[in-house]
Amino acid sequence: MKSREHKVTTYNPREGIYIVRSPIRVSDTGNNVYTLQLNNKSCSCEKWQTYTLPCSHVLAVCRENGSRTDTYVPEIYSRQTYRRTYQANFHPVLSENFWRDVLLI
Repeated sequence: MKSREHKVTTYNPREGIYIVRSPIRVSDTGNNVYTLQLNNKSCSCEKWQTYTLPCSHVLAVCRENGSRTDTYVPEIYSRQTYRRTYQANFHPVLSENFWRDVLLI
């Protein structure tokens, strides 16, 4: 939702550089300007680099230029990886009565 309020200005589409401005809020905050570099996967807000997930500025640019947001999500967070992680069978741990004693040396 937050990304829909951002104003995107194309700075250099060939290089993947965009300027994104946040809206002015009632609390007199906002109106911040961020430089987004899609090709380098970096934004001046630094959230993209810190969390490795696209920030709201990336989402705003993708909405503006019609590109897919999942292109910028690391493979480890993809749906396919999530499904592969949980496709194996998990067996419940039995009561402690069934645990074997292990000798510690």
